[in-house]
Amino acid sequence: MFVPQLEPVAGSLALSALVAALPLATVLTLLGAARVRAPRAGLAGLAIAGLVAWGAYDMPVGQTVSGAAQGALFGLFPILWIVVNALWVYRMTVRTDHFDVLRRSFGRLSDDPRVQALVIAFCFGALLEALAGFGAPVAICSVMLVALGFDPVRAAVVALVANTAPVAFGAMGTPVVTLAQVTELPLDTVAAVVGRQTPLLALLVPLLLVALVDGRRGLRETWRPALACGLAFAVAQFAAANYLSSQLADIGAALAGAAALVATPSARRPATEQVRAAVLTGAHDADDADVDRVDPRPEVLRAYAPYALIVAVFSVAQLGPVKELLDRATQRFDWPFLDAASAEGQRLGANVFALPLLATGGTLVLLAGLGTARVLRVPPRAALGEWLATVRELRAAIVTVTSVLALAYVMNLSGQAATIGHFVAAAGGGLAFLSPVLGWFGVAVTGSDTSANALFGGLQVTAARESGLPPELLAAAGSSGGVLGKMVSPQNLTIACAAVGLTGREGDLLRKVLPWSLGLLLVMCLIVLAQSTPVLGWTLP
Repeated sequence: MFVPQLEPVAGSLALSALVAALPLATVLTLLGAARVRAPRAGLAGLAIAGLVAWGAYDMPVGQTVSGAAQGALFGLFPILWIVVNALWVYRMTVRTDHFDVLRRSFGRLSDDPRVQALVIAFCFGALLEALAGFGAPVAICSVMLVALGFDPVRAAVVALVANTAPVAFGAMGTPVVTLAQVTELPLDTVAAVVGRQTPLLALLVPLLLVALVDGRRGLRETWRPALACGLAFAVAQFAAANYLSSQLADIGAALAGAAALVATPSARRPATEQVRAAVLTGAHDADDADVDRVDPRPEVLRAYAPYALIVAVFSVAQLGPVKELLDRATQRFDWPFLDAASAEGQRLGANVFALPLLATGGTLVLLAGLGTARVLRVPPRAALGEWLATVRELRAAIVTVTSVLALAYVMNLSGQAATIGHFVAAAGGGLAFLSPVLGWFGVAVTGSDTSANALFGGLQVTAARESGLPPELLAAAGSSGGVLGKMVSPQNLTIACAAVGLTGREGDLLRKVLPWSLGLLLVMCLIVLAQSTPVLGWTLP
Protein backbone atom coordinates (compact mmCIF):
# COMPACT_ATOMS: atom_id res chain seq x y z
CA MET A 1 0.00 0.00 0.00
CA PHE A 2 1.26 3.46 -0.95
CA VAL A 3 0.97 6.01 1.89
CA PRO A 4 1.88 9.57 0.78
CA GLN A 5 4.00 12.00 2.77
CA LEU A 6 2.82 15.54 3.42
CA GLU A 7 6.33 17.05 3.57
CA PRO A 8 8.47 15.00 1.15
CA VAL A 9 10.73 17.89 0.06
CA ALA A 10 13.40 18.63 2.71
CA GLY A 11 10.84 18.05 5.44
CA SER A 12 9.31 21.46 4.66
CA LEU A 13 5.57 21.95 4.10
CA ALA A 14 6.16 25.21 2.21
CA LEU A 15 8.73 23.72 -0.19
CA SER A 16 6.63 20.59 -0.65
CA ALA A 17 3.57 22.71 -1.46
CA LEU A 18 5.63 24.68 -3.98
CA VAL A 19 6.70 21.50 -5.75
CA ALA A 20 3.18 20.01 -5.53
CA ALA A 21 1.79 23.13 -7.23
CA LEU A 22 3.99 22.64 -10.33
CA PRO A 23 1.37 20.64 -12.32
CA LEU A 24 -1.30 23.28 -11.71
CA ALA A 25 1.13 26.10 -12.42
CA THR A 26 2.08 24.39 -15.67
CA VAL A 27 -1.52 24.15 -16.87
CA LEU A 28 -2.45 27.68 -15.82
CA THR A 29 0.68 29.25 -17.27
CA LEU A 30 0.41 27.45 -20.59
CA LEU A 31 -3.26 28.36 -20.94
CA GLY A 32 -3.22 31.89 -19.54
CA ALA A 33 0.19 33.28 -20.44
CA ALA A 34 1.59 31.15 -23.26
CA ARG A 35 -1.86 30.67 -24.84
CA VAL A 36 -1.14 27.02 -25.56
CA ARG A 37 -4.24 25.09 -26.60
CA ALA A 38 -6.09 23.34 -23.79
CA PRO A 39 -5.39 19.73 -24.91
CA ARG A 40 -1.63 20.31 -24.97
CA ALA A 41 -1.70 22.20 -21.68
CA GLY A 42 -3.62 19.36 -20.03
CA LEU A 43 -1.21 16.72 -21.27
CA ALA A 44 1.79 18.79 -20.17
CA GLY A 45 0.29 19.24 -16.71
CA LEU A 46 -0.36 15.50 -16.49
CA ALA A 47 3.27 14.74 -17.36
CA ILE A 48 4.52 17.12 -14.66
CA ALA A 49 2.09 15.63 -12.11
CA GLY A 50 3.43 12.16 -12.88
CA LEU A 51 7.06 13.28 -12.51
CA VAL A 52 6.32 15.01 -9.19
CA ALA A 53 4.41 11.97 -7.90
CA TRP A 54 7.29 9.64 -8.79
CA GLY A 55 10.27 11.89 -8.11
CA ALA A 56 9.16 13.83 -5.01
CA TYR A 57 6.44 11.71 -3.42
CA ASP A 58 7.96 8.28 -4.19
CA MET A 59 4.72 6.98 -5.67
CA PRO A 60 5.49 3.80 -7.66
CA VAL A 61 5.36 4.32 -11.42
CA GLY A 62 2.79 1.54 -11.82
CA GLN A 63 0.41 3.11 -9.32
CA THR A 64 0.93 6.57 -10.82
CA VAL A 65 0.01 5.31 -14.30
CA SER A 66 -2.90 3.31 -12.89
CA GLY A 67 -4.29 6.35 -11.06
CA ALA A 68 -4.01 8.48 -14.19
CA ALA A 69 -5.80 5.80 -16.21
CA GLN A 70 -8.67 5.73 -13.72
CA GLY A 71 -9.03 9.51 -13.95
CA ALA A 72 -9.01 9.39 -17.75
CA LEU A 73 -11.67 6.66 -17.75
CA PHE A 74 -13.84 8.73 -15.41
CA GLY A 75 -13.44 11.62 -17.84
CA LEU A 76 -14.66 9.44 -20.69
CA PHE A 77 -17.39 7.72 -18.75
CA PRO A 78 -19.59 9.21 -17.41
CA ILE A 79 -18.53 12.83 -18.14
CA LEU A 80 -17.95 12.88 -21.90
CA TRP A 81 -20.55 10.15 -22.38
CA ILE A 82 -23.13 12.72 -21.22
CA VAL A 83 -21.78 15.57 -23.34
CA VAL A 84 -21.54 13.56 -26.58
CA ASN A 85 -25.07 12.22 -26.37
CA ALA A 86 -26.57 15.58 -25.38
CA LEU A 87 -24.92 17.40 -28.30
CA TRP A 88 -25.99 14.53 -30.57
CA VAL A 89 -29.62 15.31 -29.73
CA TYR A 90 -29.02 18.98 -30.55
CA ARG A 91 -27.38 18.14 -33.88
CA MET A 92 -30.40 16.09 -34.92
CA THR A 93 -32.72 19.06 -34.26
CA VAL A 94 -30.48 21.25 -36.44
CA ARG A 95 -30.38 18.63 -39.20
CA THR A 96 -34.17 18.45 -39.40
CA ASP A 97 -34.67 22.26 -39.08
CA HIS A 98 -36.61 21.78 -35.84
CA PHE A 99 -34.12 23.98 -34.04
CA ASP A 100 -35.32 26.91 -36.20
CA VAL A 101 -38.91 25.98 -35.41
CA LEU A 102 -38.06 26.11 -31.71
CA ARG A 103 -36.37 29.48 -32.10
CA ARG A 104 -39.39 30.96 -33.86
CA SER A 105 -41.62 29.57 -31.14
CA PHE A 106 -39.56 31.38 -28.51
CA GLY A 107 -39.72 34.59 -30.54
CA ARG A 108 -43.53 34.47 -30.55
CA LEU A 109 -43.79 34.20 -26.75
CA SER A 110 -43.13 37.94 -26.56
CA ASP A 111 -42.05 40.69 -28.92
CA ASP A 112 -40.28 42.44 -26.05
CA PRO A 113 -36.52 41.87 -26.60
CA ARG A 114 -35.88 42.09 -22.85
CA VAL A 115 -38.25 39.20 -22.21
CA GLN A 116 -36.83 37.33 -25.20
CA ALA A 117 -33.38 37.61 -23.61
CA LEU A 118 -34.74 36.00 -20.42
CA VAL A 119 -36.51 33.21 -22.30
CA ILE A 120 -33.59 32.36 -24.57
CA ALA A 121 -30.40 33.24 -22.68
CA PHE A 122 -31.52 32.44 -19.13
CA CYS A 123 -34.23 29.75 -19.34
CA PHE A 124 -33.37 27.93 -22.58
CA GLY A 125 -29.67 28.49 -21.91
CA ALA A 126 -30.09 26.79 -18.53
CA LEU A 127 -31.79 23.85 -20.22
CA LEU A 128 -28.93 23.56 -22.70
CA GLU A 129 -26.44 23.79 -19.83
CA ALA A 130 -28.33 21.00 -18.08
CA LEU A 131 -28.18 18.79 -21.15
CA ALA A 132 -24.73 19.54 -22.56
CA GLY A 133 -22.75 22.40 -21.02
CA PHE A 134 -19.16 22.94 -22.20
CA GLY A 135 -19.94 26.13 -24.16
CA ALA A 136 -23.03 24.87 -26.00
CA PRO A 137 -25.47 27.32 -24.28
CA VAL A 138 -23.34 30.37 -25.11
CA ALA A 139 -22.94 29.42 -28.76
CA ILE A 140 -26.58 28.45 -29.36
CA CYS A 141 -28.25 31.25 -27.39
CA SER A 142 -26.08 34.03 -28.81
CA VAL A 143 -26.89 32.86 -32.36
CA MET A 144 -30.63 32.82 -31.56
CA LEU A 145 -30.49 36.36 -30.13
CA VAL A 146 -28.61 37.70 -33.17
CA ALA A 147 -31.20 36.04 -35.42
CA LEU A 148 -33.92 37.94 -33.55
CA GLY A 149 -32.14 41.26 -34.22
CA PHE A 150 -29.82 41.74 -31.24
CA ASP A 151 -26.50 43.47 -31.81
CA PRO A 152 -23.84 40.73 -31.90
CA VAL A 153 -21.83 42.18 -29.01
CA ARG A 154 -24.91 42.58 -26.83
CA ALA A 155 -26.11 39.08 -27.72
CA ALA A 156 -22.75 37.58 -26.77
CA VAL A 157 -22.56 39.51 -23.48
CA VAL A 158 -26.11 38.49 -22.50
CA ALA A 159 -25.43 34.83 -23.32
CA LEU A 160 -22.17 34.84 -21.33
CA VAL A 161 -23.65 36.48 -18.22
CA ALA A 162 -26.72 34.23 -18.31
CA ASN A 163 -24.47 31.17 -18.32
CA THR A 164 -23.77 31.34 -14.58
CA ALA A 165 -26.45 30.07 -12.19
CA PRO A 166 -26.97 26.69 -13.94
CA VAL A 167 -23.29 25.79 -14.47
CA ALA A 168 -22.70 23.90 -11.21
CA PHE A 169 -25.41 21.38 -12.17
CA GLY A 170 -24.70 21.44 -15.91
CA ALA A 171 -24.31 18.42 -18.19
CA MET A 172 -26.66 16.38 -16.02
CA GLY A 173 -24.90 17.32 -12.80
CA THR A 174 -21.43 16.45 -14.08
CA PRO A 175 -19.54 19.15 -12.06
CA VAL A 176 -21.00 18.08 -8.70
CA VAL A 177 -20.65 14.39 -9.59
CA THR A 178 -16.97 15.00 -10.35
CA LEU A 179 -16.57 17.01 -7.15
CA ALA A 180 -18.05 14.21 -5.07
CA GLN A 181 -15.82 11.67 -6.85
CA VAL A 182 -12.51 13.45 -6.33
CA THR A 183 -13.27 14.53 -2.74
CA GLU A 184 -14.94 11.25 -1.69
CA LEU A 185 -17.76 13.27 -0.11
CA PRO A 186 -21.36 12.02 -0.49
CA LEU A 187 -22.90 13.34 -3.71
CA ASP A 188 -26.18 14.20 -1.99
CA THR A 189 -24.38 16.33 0.59
CA VAL A 190 -22.23 18.22 -1.93
CA ALA A 191 -25.22 18.84 -4.23
CA ALA A 192 -27.33 20.04 -1.30
CA VAL A 193 -24.76 22.66 -0.25
CA VAL A 194 -24.25 23.90 -3.83
CA GLY A 195 -28.05 24.01 -4.06
CA ARG A 196 -28.05 26.45 -1.15
CA GLN A 197 -25.54 28.80 -2.77
CA THR A 198 -26.12 29.12 -6.53
CA PRO A 199 -29.90 29.71 -6.25
CA LEU A 200 -29.04 33.03 -4.60
CA LEU A 201 -27.27 34.01 -7.83
CA ALA A 202 -30.37 33.05 -9.80
CA LEU A 203 -32.29 35.82 -8.04
CA LEU A 204 -29.85 38.43 -9.34
CA VAL A 205 -28.92 37.27 -12.84
CA PRO A 206 -32.30 37.88 -14.59
CA LEU A 207 -32.39 41.42 -13.19
CA LEU A 208 -28.86 41.95 -14.44
CA LEU A 209 -29.79 40.63 -17.89
CA VAL A 210 -32.65 43.07 -18.47
CA ALA A 211 -30.33 45.87 -17.34
CA LEU A 212 -27.70 44.73 -19.84
CA VAL A 213 -30.29 44.63 -22.62
CA ASP A 214 -32.00 47.98 -21.98
CA GLY A 215 -30.28 49.76 -19.11
CA ARG A 216 -32.26 51.42 -16.34
CA ARG A 217 -35.40 51.50 -18.45
CA GLY A 218 -35.26 47.75 -18.90
CA LEU A 219 -34.84 47.21 -15.17
CA ARG A 220 -37.64 49.66 -14.35
CA GLU A 221 -40.14 48.22 -16.83
CA THR A 222 -39.40 44.48 -16.66
CA TRP A 223 -38.21 43.88 -13.09
CA ARG A 224 -41.38 41.98 -12.24
CA PRO A 225 -41.06 39.22 -14.86
CA ALA A 226 -37.29 39.09 -14.26
CA LEU A 227 -37.76 38.66 -10.51
CA ALA A 228 -40.51 36.07 -10.99
CA CYS A 229 -38.29 34.12 -13.39
CA GLY A 230 -35.29 34.22 -11.05
CA LEU A 231 -37.34 33.31 -7.96
CA ALA A 232 -38.98 30.31 -9.64
CA PHE A 233 -35.61 29.17 -11.00
CA ALA A 234 -33.98 29.48 -7.56
CA VAL A 235 -36.72 27.60 -5.72
CA ALA A 236 -36.78 24.76 -8.26
CA GLN A 237 -32.98 24.43 -8.31
CA PHE A 238 -32.86 24.38 -4.49
CA ALA A 239 -35.65 21.79 -4.23
CA ALA A 240 -34.21 19.46 -6.88
CA ALA A 241 -30.63 19.64 -5.57
CA ASN A 242 -31.71 18.97 -1.98
CA TYR A 243 -34.67 16.63 -2.26
CA LEU A 244 -34.85 15.11 -5.76
CA SER A 245 -31.76 14.73 -7.95
CA SER A 246 -28.80 16.93 -8.84
CA GLN A 247 -29.10 15.67 -12.42
CA LEU A 248 -32.57 17.23 -12.70
CA ALA A 249 -31.76 20.48 -10.87
CA ASP A 250 -31.19 22.66 -13.94
CA ILE A 251 -33.91 21.02 -16.02
CA GLY A 252 -36.53 21.67 -13.36
CA ALA A 253 -35.19 25.18 -12.71
CA ALA A 254 -35.20 26.12 -16.41
CA LEU A 255 -38.78 24.92 -16.90
CA ALA A 256 -39.98 26.58 -13.70
CA GLY A 257 -38.31 29.86 -14.63
CA ALA A 258 -39.84 29.83 -18.11
CA ALA A 259 -43.30 29.01 -16.72
CA ALA A 260 -43.14 31.82 -14.18
CA LEU A 261 -41.95 34.25 -16.83
CA VAL A 262 -44.76 33.40 -19.25
CA ALA A 263 -47.32 33.53 -16.44
CA THR A 264 -46.35 37.09 -15.45
CA PRO A 265 -48.86 39.48 -17.12
CA SER A 266 -46.33 42.26 -17.75
CA ALA A 267 -44.11 39.85 -19.71
CA ARG A 268 -46.81 39.48 -22.37
CA ARG A 269 -47.28 43.17 -23.01
CA PRO A 270 -46.09 44.32 -26.44
CA ALA A 271 -42.86 46.29 -26.40
CA THR A 272 -42.93 49.88 -27.58
CA GLU A 273 -41.29 50.74 -30.88
CA GLN A 274 -38.88 52.94 -28.95
CA VAL A 275 -37.64 49.93 -26.95
CA ARG A 276 -37.39 47.67 -29.98
CA ALA A 277 -35.53 50.33 -31.97
CA ALA A 278 -33.07 50.89 -29.14
CA VAL A 279 -32.39 47.22 -28.42
CA LEU A 280 -32.73 45.47 -31.78
CA THR A 281 -29.92 47.22 -33.56
CA GLY A 282 -28.57 44.18 -35.37
CA ALA A 283 -29.36 43.05 -38.90
CA HIS A 284 -32.17 40.54 -39.38
CA ASP A 285 -31.75 37.52 -41.60
CA ALA A 286 -34.98 37.28 -43.58
CA ASP A 287 -34.76 33.51 -43.84
CA ASP A 288 -33.80 32.75 -40.25
CA ALA A 289 -35.30 35.51 -38.15
CA ASP A 290 -38.85 35.62 -39.52
CA VAL A 291 -40.70 35.01 -36.27
CA ASP A 292 -43.99 35.80 -38.02
CA ARG A 293 -43.76 32.58 -39.98
CA VAL A 294 -46.38 30.16 -38.64
CA ASP A 295 -45.07 26.63 -38.29
CA PRO A 296 -47.52 23.69 -38.36
CA ARG A 297 -48.49 22.61 -34.86
CA PRO A 298 -47.14 19.06 -35.30
CA GLU A 299 -43.72 20.49 -36.23
CA VAL A 300 -43.73 22.74 -33.15
CA LEU A 301 -44.51 19.74 -30.95
CA ARG A 302 -41.68 17.80 -32.60
CA ALA A 303 -39.29 20.71 -31.91
CA TYR A 304 -40.06 20.49 -28.19
CA ALA A 305 -40.14 16.68 -28.16
CA PRO A 306 -36.37 16.03 -27.62
CA TYR A 307 -36.32 18.05 -24.42
CA ALA A 308 -39.61 16.60 -23.23
CA LEU A 309 -38.22 13.11 -23.83
CA ILE A 310 -35.08 13.84 -21.81
CA VAL A 311 -37.11 15.19 -18.90
CA ALA A 312 -39.43 12.18 -19.05
CA VAL A 313 -36.60 9.63 -19.20
CA PHE A 314 -34.74 11.19 -16.27
CA SER A 315 -37.92 11.51 -14.24
CA VAL A 316 -38.80 7.84 -14.72
CA ALA A 317 -35.20 6.88 -13.86
CA GLN A 318 -35.62 8.49 -10.43
CA LEU A 319 -38.56 6.25 -9.47
CA GLY A 320 -37.57 3.80 -6.74
CA PRO A 321 -38.03 0.46 -8.56
CA VAL A 322 -36.56 1.81 -11.81
CA LYS A 323 -33.59 3.33 -10.01
CA GLU A 324 -32.86 0.04 -8.25
CA LEU A 325 -33.07 -1.83 -11.56
CA LEU A 326 -30.61 0.56 -13.23
CA ASP A 327 -28.24 0.39 -10.25
CA ARG A 328 -28.01 -3.40 -10.60
CA ALA A 329 -26.12 -2.94 -13.86
CA THR A 330 -23.37 -0.93 -12.11
CA GLN A 331 -20.10 -2.85 -12.11
CA ARG A 332 -17.75 -2.45 -9.11
CA PHE A 333 -14.27 -3.92 -9.06
CA ASP A 334 -10.83 -3.41 -7.56
CA TRP A 335 -8.88 -1.07 -9.79
CA PRO A 336 -5.79 -2.92 -11.06
CA PHE A 337 -2.28 -1.97 -9.92
CA LEU A 338 -3.63 0.60 -7.42
CA ASP A 339 -3.42 0.27 -3.64
CA ALA A 340 -3.28 3.76 -2.15
CA ALA A 341 -4.07 5.29 1.22
CA SER A 342 -4.44 8.79 2.61
CA ALA A 343 -1.65 10.50 4.51
CA GLU A 344 -3.33 9.20 7.68
CA GLY A 345 -3.08 5.61 6.39
CA GLN A 346 -6.77 5.12 5.55
CA ARG A 347 -7.44 3.12 2.39
CA LEU A 348 -8.90 5.33 -0.36
CA GLY A 349 -12.19 4.69 -2.11
CA ALA A 350 -10.41 5.14 -5.45
CA ASN A 351 -9.01 1.62 -5.05
CA VAL A 352 -12.48 0.36 -6.01
CA PHE A 353 -13.96 1.62 -9.28
CA ALA A 354 -17.69 1.85 -10.00
CA LEU A 355 -18.84 1.73 -13.63
CA PRO A 356 -22.52 2.79 -13.84
CA LEU A 357 -23.52 1.33 -17.21
CA LEU A 358 -27.21 2.29 -16.99
CA ALA A 359 -27.53 4.54 -13.93
CA THR A 360 -25.70 7.43 -15.55
CA GLY A 361 -26.88 10.56 -17.31
CA GLY A 362 -25.18 9.73 -20.61
CA THR A 363 -27.03 6.44 -21.05
CA LEU A 364 -30.36 8.09 -20.20
CA VAL A 365 -29.71 10.87 -22.72
CA LEU A 366 -28.81 8.19 -25.30
CA LEU A 367 -32.22 6.55 -24.75
CA ALA A 368 -33.91 9.92 -25.17
CA GLY A 369 -31.81 10.50 -28.30
CA LEU A 370 -33.03 7.25 -29.84
CA GLY A 371 -36.58 8.43 -29.19
CA THR A 372 -35.71 11.82 -30.67
CA ALA A 373 -34.43 10.24 -33.88
CA ARG A 374 -37.72 8.43 -34.27
CA VAL A 375 -39.89 11.48 -33.47
CA LEU A 376 -37.88 13.73 -35.81
CA ARG A 377 -37.82 10.99 -38.47
CA VAL A 378 -34.04 10.85 -38.70
CA PRO A 379 -32.99 7.62 -40.50
CA PRO A 380 -30.78 5.29 -38.43
CA ARG A 381 -27.79 5.77 -40.76
CA ALA A 382 -28.10 9.56 -40.56
CA ALA A 383 -28.51 9.44 -36.76
CA LEU A 384 -25.34 7.35 -36.46
CA GLY A 385 -23.53 9.78 -38.76
CA GLU A 386 -24.53 12.71 -36.53
CA TRP A 387 -23.29 10.84 -33.45
CA LEU A 388 -19.91 10.17 -35.05
CA ALA A 389 -19.73 13.79 -36.23
CA THR A 390 -20.36 14.90 -32.63
CA VAL A 391 -17.43 12.80 -31.42
CA ARG A 392 -15.18 14.29 -34.10
CA GLU A 393 -16.29 17.81 -33.14
CA LEU A 394 -15.43 17.16 -29.49
CA ARG A 395 -12.07 15.47 -30.06
CA ALA A 396 -10.12 18.39 -28.54
CA ALA A 397 -12.46 18.52 -25.55
CA ILE A 398 -12.06 14.76 -25.10
CA VAL A 399 -8.27 15.10 -24.80
CA THR A 400 -8.60 18.09 -22.45
CA VAL A 401 -11.13 16.55 -20.08
CA THR A 402 -9.42 13.16 -19.85
CA SER A 403 -5.98 14.69 -19.27
CA VAL A 404 -7.25 17.11 -16.62
CA LEU A 405 -9.11 14.32 -14.78
CA ALA A 406 -6.02 12.10 -14.99
CA LEU A 407 -3.92 14.95 -13.58
CA ALA A 408 -6.40 15.48 -10.73
CA TYR A 409 -6.37 11.79 -9.80
CA VAL A 410 -2.57 11.65 -9.77
CA MET A 411 -2.36 14.75 -7.58
CA ASN A 412 -4.96 13.41 -5.15
CA LEU A 413 -3.59 9.86 -4.92
CA SER A 414 0.07 10.87 -4.62
CA GLY A 415 -0.58 13.39 -1.83
CA GLN A 416 0.15 16.55 -3.83
CA ALA A 417 -3.34 17.97 -3.26
CA ALA A 418 -3.13 17.12 0.46
CA THR A 419 0.17 18.99 0.80
CA ILE A 420 -1.23 22.11 -0.88
CA GLY A 421 -4.37 21.83 1.21
CA HIS A 422 -2.45 21.73 4.48
CA PHE A 423 -0.40 24.73 3.37
CA VAL A 424 -3.46 26.75 2.29
CA ALA A 425 -5.21 25.89 5.57
CA ALA A 426 -2.99 28.46 7.21
CA ALA A 427 -5.50 31.06 5.98
CA GLY A 428 -7.79 29.88 8.79
CA GLY A 429 -11.22 31.49 8.81
CA GLY A 430 -10.34 33.56 5.77
CA LEU A 431 -10.32 30.36 3.76
CA ALA A 432 -14.11 30.47 3.56
CA PHE A 433 -13.89 33.82 1.77
CA LEU A 434 -11.11 32.66 -0.57
CA SER A 435 -12.58 29.29 -1.58
CA PRO A 436 -14.95 30.73 -4.24
CA VAL A 437 -12.02 32.75 -5.63
CA LEU A 438 -10.02 29.57 -6.14
CA GLY A 439 -12.94 28.00 -8.01
CA TRP A 440 -13.42 31.18 -10.07
CA PHE A 441 -9.74 31.16 -11.03
CA GLY A 442 -9.86 27.50 -12.01
CA VAL A 443 -12.89 27.92 -14.28
CA ALA A 444 -11.60 31.19 -15.73
CA VAL A 445 -8.49 29.36 -16.91
CA THR A 446 -9.88 25.93 -17.85
CA GLY A 447 -13.34 27.04 -19.04
CA SER A 448 -14.99 24.17 -17.15
CA ASP A 449 -16.46 23.88 -13.66
CA THR A 450 -15.93 20.13 -14.00
CA SER A 451 -12.21 20.54 -14.64
CA ALA A 452 -11.81 23.10 -11.86
CA ASN A 453 -13.58 20.80 -9.40
CA ALA A 454 -11.27 17.98 -10.41
CA LEU A 455 -8.20 20.15 -9.96
CA PHE A 456 -9.09 21.90 -6.71
CA GLY A 457 -11.76 19.75 -5.06
CA GLY A 458 -9.35 17.62 -3.07
CA LEU A 459 -7.32 20.67 -2.10
CA GLN A 460 -10.43 22.48 -0.78
CA VAL A 461 -11.47 19.52 1.36
CA THR A 462 -8.01 19.02 2.83
CA ALA A 463 -7.70 22.71 3.67
CA ALA A 464 -11.15 22.71 5.25
CA ARG A 465 -10.34 19.79 7.51
CA GLU A 466 -7.06 21.35 8.59
CA SER A 467 -8.72 24.70 9.39
CA GLY A 468 -11.73 23.21 11.16
CA LEU A 469 -14.29 24.30 8.55
CA PRO A 470 -16.96 21.96 7.10
CA PRO A 471 -15.32 20.19 4.10
CA GLU A 472 -18.60 20.08 2.17
CA LEU A 473 -18.93 23.88 2.51
CA LEU A 474 -15.56 24.67 0.94
CA ALA A 475 -15.90 21.96 -1.70
CA ALA A 476 -19.25 23.43 -2.74
CA ALA A 477 -17.91 26.99 -2.49
CA GLY A 478 -15.25 26.24 -5.08
CA SER A 479 -17.87 24.96 -7.51
CA SER A 480 -20.29 27.83 -6.81
CA GLY A 481 -17.56 30.43 -7.22
CA GLY A 482 -16.39 28.67 -10.33
CA VAL A 483 -19.64 29.30 -12.18
CA LEU A 484 -18.81 33.02 -12.18
CA GLY A 485 -15.51 32.40 -13.93
CA LYS A 486 -17.26 30.81 -16.90
CA MET A 487 -18.10 34.13 -18.54
CA VAL A 488 -14.46 35.30 -18.54
CA SER A 489 -12.81 32.03 -19.58
CA PRO A 490 -10.91 32.26 -22.90
CA GLN A 491 -12.73 29.14 -24.07
CA ASN A 492 -16.19 30.65 -23.62
CA LEU A 493 -15.16 34.05 -24.97
CA THR A 494 -13.80 32.38 -28.10
CA ILE A 495 -16.97 30.34 -28.54
CA ALA A 496 -19.17 33.43 -28.16
CA CYS A 497 -17.12 35.47 -30.65
CA ALA A 498 -17.05 32.68 -33.21
CA ALA A 499 -20.82 32.12 -32.91
CA VAL A 500 -21.79 35.74 -33.65
CA GLY A 501 -19.03 36.63 -36.11
CA LEU A 502 -16.78 38.62 -33.76
CA THR A 503 -13.63 36.53 -34.10
CA GLY A 504 -10.66 38.45 -32.74
CA ARG A 505 -12.73 40.66 -30.44
CA GLU A 506 -12.51 38.46 -27.36
CA GLY A 507 -10.81 41.34 -25.51
CA ASP A 508 -13.84 43.59 -26.09
CA LEU A 509 -16.17 41.02 -24.61
CA LEU A 510 -13.84 40.38 -21.67
CA ARG A 511 -13.85 44.08 -20.73
CA LYS A 512 -17.66 44.12 -20.79
CA VAL A 513 -18.26 41.00 -18.70
CA LEU A 514 -15.31 41.13 -16.27
CA PRO A 515 -16.85 43.72 -13.90
CA TRP A 516 -20.04 41.65 -13.60
CA SER A 517 -18.06 38.48 -13.06
CA LEU A 518 -16.03 40.04 -10.24
CA GLY A 519 -19.06 41.72 -8.69
CA LEU A 520 -21.04 38.48 -8.51
CA LEU A 521 -17.93 36.68 -7.23
CA LEU A 522 -17.75 39.11 -4.31
CA VAL A 523 -21.39 38.33 -3.52
CA MET A 524 -20.64 34.59 -3.51
CA CYS A 525 -17.57 35.08 -1.28
CA LEU A 526 -19.68 36.95 1.26
CA ILE A 527 -22.37 34.23 1.13
CA VAL A 528 -19.85 31.47 1.83
CA LEU A 529 -18.16 33.50 4.55
CA ALA A 530 -21.54 34.01 6.22
CA GLN A 531 -22.32 30.29 5.90
CA SER A 532 -19.10 29.51 7.80
CA THR A 533 -20.41 31.57 10.74
CA PRO A 534 -23.68 31.53 12.71
CA VAL A 535 -24.99 34.32 10.45
CA LEU A 536 -25.91 31.85 7.66
CA GLY A 537 -24.56 28.64 9.12
CA TRP A 538 -28.13 27.52 9.74
CA THR A 539 -28.65 27.25 5.96
CA LEU A 540 -26.30 24.28 5.66
CA PRO A 541 -27.80 20.77 5.69
